[in-house]
Amino acid sequence: MLRLPKFELENPTTVAEAVALLARHGDDAQVIAGGTDLVPNMKHELFTPDVVVSLAGIAELRGVCVRDDGTVCIGAMTTLDDVAASEPVRARALAVTQAAALIAGPQLRRMGTLGGNVMLDTRCQWYNQTHFWRQALGFCLKKDGTLCHVVEGGGKCVAAASNDTAPALMTVGAVLVFHGPDGPREVPIDDLWHPDGIYNKKVRGELLTEVRIPPRADDGTRLLGAYGKLRERGSIDFPLFGVAVRLDVDANDTIQDADLCSVALQARPVRLKKMAELLRGVTLGSDAFQDAVATCAAQAAKQCRPLANVPGDADYRHAMVPVYVRRTLLAAAAGSGPVHHI
Repeated sequence: MLRLPKFELENPTTVAEAVALLARHGDDAQVIAGGTDLVPNMKHELFTPDVVVSLAGIAELRGVCVRDDGTVCIGAMTTLDDVAASEPVRARALAVTQAAALIAGPQLRRMGTLGGNVMLDTRCQWYNQTHFWRQALGFCLKKDGTLCHVVEGGGKCVAAASNDTAPALMTVGAVLVFHGPDGPREVPIDDLWHPDGIYNKKVRGELLTEVRIPPRADDGTRLLGAYGKLRERGSIDFPLFGVAVRLDVDANDTIQDADLCSVALQARPVRLKKMAELLRGVTLGSDAFQDAVATCAAQAAKQCRPLANVPGDADYRHAMVPVYVRRTLLAAAAGSGPVHHI
């Protein structure tokens, strides 16, 4: 049995109290939201905080609301289940609700939160192991060691970003709101990650409080979207590859703009390049659309090069990149559900 290390639990009831606790305890403190990732990581001694600051009692961090200007605001402690079922989020960011619905299993989605998924620690098959296992290998670059077991001689950690909601939020230009000792700060989600899997750009002592999805331009287009997830089983597993699609189409079903973002390849979610150029001006259901989808899939295969950083054969993961890009584009165009292994 793996036991939790000893720690002191703090239960603030306001964001200000939580920020003050983080400032007081510094590097000795760790924030816990739903706990579905932090608790096993603490059992593996990847994190051994003296103080754990629980956000469960902060009511202002829960719920979804829509501002007068159309901005959808999602509290960081809103559960993944509630995000998946939210009509305002579905209307503004369909891929986000689909991605949330594919995370883990039903029990974990009732505990896990959107903020926790956005801030999910990067994962690696050499890192997410017990202390005994990691010690036997001499540890790794991300935790306690100096070697990367994925890239020989690598100077940066290549643990994979595995947060399903992140690429979906990127396709709709989401903004993250952090609160720290100096007050609130807004960060475009694209700017959150470094290419090094050990770090992100959250400032020490800050707390993610809200995810904002900006309003759509009043240009007469409608939004289509989908999320595709490759994993070993039809539930529970982290992604071996994930791709989010957003299509903006006009009244004639002609694509005016598009965005595709992927996850589980490297230390940050990745925007797939040139996809919008390939899809703009193409009418859904046409032969040109089928050709554009095939070209996008081939282009994605060139851009996406999985490493041996997560379980699963890297060559197989690479072979499935064009398959999932094609299927997810077609699902978005058809208005069907998420693409995943069953």
